[in-house]
Order: sequence, then structure tokens, then C-alpha cells
Amino acid sequence: MTGECIAVVSGKGGTGKTSFTSAAAASIAMDGKKVLCIDCDIALRNLDLPLGLTDSVLMDFSDVCRGTCSLSDAVAESHEISGLYLLTAPSGQFPVDITPDDMGRLLDAVREEYDYCFLDAPAGLELGFQLAATHADRAVVLSTADFLSLRNAQRAVMALSHIPDGQLHLVVNRVSGKVIKYTNTNIDDAIDAVGAPLLGLVPDDPSVLSMSPRGVKSFLASGSKAAKAYHNIANRLQGRRAPLLRIH
Repeated sequence: MTGECIAVVSGKGGTGKTSFTSAAAASIAMDGKKVLCIDCDIALRNLDLPLGLTDSVLMDFSDVCRGTCSLSDAVAESHEISGLYLLTAPSGQFPVDITPDDMGRLLDAVREEYDYCFLDAPAGLELGFQLAATHADRAVVLSTADFLSLRNAQRAVMALSHIPDGQLHLVVNRVSGKVIKYTNTNIDDAIDAVGAPLLGLVPDDPSVLSMSPRGVKSFLASGSKAAKAYHNIANRLQGRRAPLLRIH
């Protein structure tokens, strides 16, 4: 098996990276694939919440990088979705001896065990971003439709010049007709501004707020517009054709 590692990044906070990571990874796992989520947000790690694995996390990726435990011992498997796993970030102060190259060696092992790996990066372009993106095979840049978010997404794209052509994508999240009208932009403008091809649009949908308390499986089964958008994006990540949702 040779899996694919996908960095999920943004230039600023509040774009919905953790929700995207959870929903896209869960949707692919529900298609029968073996999927690992790695939380790269040091100290603030929140990926365990929507995956329903808060009480299951004992070890983190720094333990694997140091050789304290094996990859299989460190990951936690979802109680609800077969084939979905989590490797969390360290809590507290980041151990300075872990480097992007250490993460790269970890990802080599991940590719041998998993079909897909999603690396949920913190906002910004600092160490957590580097850990997620430096050795990723593909990257998804999350942005909302406002000018500041799009500008910072463009900066993230510039920092991802090592990602091969065709493997760098944009997802515009929390999109509504009102927001687009208010910000005097449209989706074509957003794509041009960021400089990455569009992977998908996720509508502004209050059902996303239910993902953490109810779990990602219930959210994906809800039939909401956002859930449909995430399913479509998961299909496109697997090389299938899927429509873009219309935003009214």
C-alpha cells in the first residue's frame, strides 16, 4: 500500500479546517478506505472532538517520532466509523526536538499503513504548518469568501510551492449569497485571487455546529447542504466526478 498524505491548511484561523478534515476523512473512510487524521495543532488540539475520540487519546505524534511507541500503538480508532483513525498532537508546550523531517519519516510509515492521511494544520505559516505541509503529497487550502481570508490563503499557496502541479487545491468554506454580495466578490474572483484550482464550495450551514457534540457520522448522515458538499469533495479527492453545489 502507498497512501496519500494531504495537508489541510489556511492563512488564518476560523476557516473550518478541523471540520473539513473530520468530514472529508470520515466520508472517505465510509467508502471503505483506511484513513488517518493527524492533528498538527500543538497544544490547542481539537480534532478529537468531532471524531468522538476525546477519551481515547493516550499518545501523540511526538511519541512516535521519538520512538517511544509504535504508530499502531499511538493511533486511536473511531468508535463509529470503521477505518477512521486519529493521531493527535502533543498537549502543552511543543517539544522542540520534533522537526518537519521527523514528521516526514513518520509519514513514510503512514503511507504504508493507510490509504489516506489528512494533516490538520494550525492557522498561519509557523511550525505546525511546516509539520503538516513540508512532506505532504497534496494540500487543500481552506478560505472563507472575505477579503482578509482570501489574501491569507494566497500567502499559504505561495508557501506551498513544493506541492506538485495539480495537487494543490482551494476550498471556499461558509459561502452564502449574502456574503458574496456584501464582500463584492464571486467564486471566480476568489480562485483568481488565491491562485489555486477550486476543489469545492461548502455553504454556510448551521448543521456544521453539530459535528463536535453529535459526532461527524451523524453530521454526514444528516443530508444537510454542508454534508452533501463534504461528500462531493471526498469523492473528488478520490478522483471521482462530483458536482459543485450551487450557492444561493
